[in-house]
Amino acid sequence: MMTLNDFVALLEDDKPDVGLPPLLQALWYEARGDWERAHKITQKENGTEACWVHAYLHRKEGDLGNAGYWYARAKRDVSSDSLDHEWRVIVSDLLAQDDAN
Repeated sequence: MMTLNDFVALLEDDKPDVGLPPLLQALWYEARGDWERAHKITQKENGTEACWVHAYLHRKEGDLGNAGYWYARAKRDVSSDSLDHEWRVIVSDLLAQDDAN
């Protein structure tokens, strides 16, 4: 069972763990400053979790209109939390779902 702290520690590595699900890989790349790669990975995924990550990425980019569209698709309110806090919440949620599977 990977924790948020375990995931944050992976940010020290040169590349994401190959066993990470795609959306967690996307968030790893985003945290390492590669927004484009994170976005490309996210665009290939489906479901409300992918929409949430997509919303976060556009919010981080500063494209609030596009972010709002993706929050709606994710069935979530537009976040007013700090970007760092939202990133941690998304990662924690995805890790919990990964452990449940």
